[in-house]
Amino acid sequence: MLDNKQIKRLEAEAVNSAKTRQPLYAARRKIFPKRASGRFRQFKWLVMAITLGIYYLTPWLRWDRGPFAPDQAVLIDLANRRFYFFFIEIWPQEFYYVAGLLMMAGVGLFLVTSTVGRAWCGYTCPQTVWVDLFLVVERAIEGERNARMKLDAAPWSARKLFLRTSKHAIWMVIAVATGGAWIFYFADAPKLLGEVLSGTAAPVAYGTIAVLTGTTYVLGGLMREQVCTYMCPWPRIQAAMLDENSLTVTYNDWRGEPRSRHAKKALAAGQAVGDCVDCNACVAVCPMGIDIRDGQQLECITCALCIDACDGIMDKLGRERGLISYATLADYNANMALATAGGTGPVNPALVRTASGSFVDGLAHFHLGEIFRLRTYIYLGVWSAIGLVLVYSLLTRERLELNVLHDRNPQFVTLSDGSIRNGYTVKLLNMIPEPRTIEVTLEGLDGGEMSVVGIDQPPSRSFSISVEPDRLKTLKVFVRQPAGEIKRPVQRFEFRIDDQASSETAEYTASFNAPENGR
Repeated sequence: MLDNKQIKRLEAEAVNSAKTRQPLYAARRKIFPKRASGRFRQFKWLVMAITLGIYYLTPWLRWDRGPFAPDQAVLIDLANRRFYFFFIEIWPQEFYYVAGLLMMAGVGLFLVTSTVGRAWCGYTCPQTVWVDLFLVVERAIEGERNARMKLDAAPWSARKLFLRTSKHAIWMVIAVATGGAWIFYFADAPKLLGEVLSGTAAPVAYGTIAVLTGTTYVLGGLMREQVCTYMCPWPRIQAAMLDENSLTVTYNDWRGEPRSRHAKKALAAGQAVGDCVDCNACVAVCPMGIDIRDGQQLECITCALCIDACDGIMDKLGRERGLISYATLADYNANMALATAGGTGPVNPALVRTASGSFVDGLAHFHLGEIFRLRTYIYLGVWSAIGLVLVYSLLTRERLELNVLHDRNPQFVTLSDGSIRNGYTVKLLNMIPEPRTIEVTLEGLDGGEMSVVGIDQPPSRSFSISVEPDRLKTLKVFVRQPAGEIKRPVQRFEFRIDDQASSETAEYTASFNAPENGR
């Protein structure tokens, strides 16, 4: 077990420290995050591996939809205006499913923020994930924090040029892979990869790769924390979604203050001493370059790396973990009231400990039940309702559609035998990747018969036609009614279509127009 003064103090200062507050247009202060180790860092490694794996590998997954549809599991087929997601196929007129998913994503972010703060920012935001990946490369080539700082301050040499060139070259490879992976979502991945490598791909493919390569390289490698601080609106938005029961990364100054690197001397002098030894480990590991001990800040993405760093120091000192922890404002205020004798005095950590050194029983701790409150119930209810509506709609949606457009000029034609003929454009939509044989039937309209342009069969009340997989079939249909059967100038009737193989059916109510006198 180490003493306070045996803990090495790192030379680290927050970029937004009041002592070094920069003007609005000051040059960026470089941040060299120290590698952290602990349970939250391990969780971030896991999340990074999963998210990057999903992004890079998903276009290569196959899903058998039969011989008439693409076999790529996830495909945004712009040429044919389709979106394939495993067994789900979305058509343009079904874009409300995409809108529903976006609504669920938005409400989900509200739910996550109201419960565990900016967990999205700290663990799964693409900016965070790619910056983490770029930092892995930087550490592997240039070394740990002190080595990187020393290299940055050193004059240019052959070694520095080699290290910097190697780092940026690998960054560029990652950026190109990121841009390349994106275009594979919009075409058959193996085929498109061959075209890209052979130089035969469409110009838009190369343009997309170039743009995403540039943005990935600049945002993930060069700008890093500036994207979160200056470009992203989410830090401002999330402030309106936090309340006193939201979990945030918190420095518990009710047990950490006053800071001291010479605790024994301070205690001997009768001074209050907190658990913080002012080692700056929390500042050194922060990818945003802030000091969590300054309180809640817009720049904090709640990645919890400062918790890992501080827990490691507490372990070395033989003290309880949690000097920096996930905590709610309500619990923090309750504990601060204990440490300040109800707010009547300065912070005295002795007030939250017993004579044996353990924490008093009245200390507030987070309980899972604090997450479940009216606000989160509302978010969860809205999120679940949207999801249930989407699932129900997917399970009950029709894959066979019928649309009919009546000719407007002329609205009707009187034939030589006195019968009246109306023209219609009939559209049959087959929304499955298999061919169908559709029977079209005329219901109602006494004595009415249909004839179809391009189909060699006598007029009748029904006919069969083949519709290709995932295709719209447009037919020109003429409906004739004998003069003696016409009852009124406008009559309603139905076009009905049936697929005998799947028992699917659809109907469309149309109007049949005739002269006022029926002749």
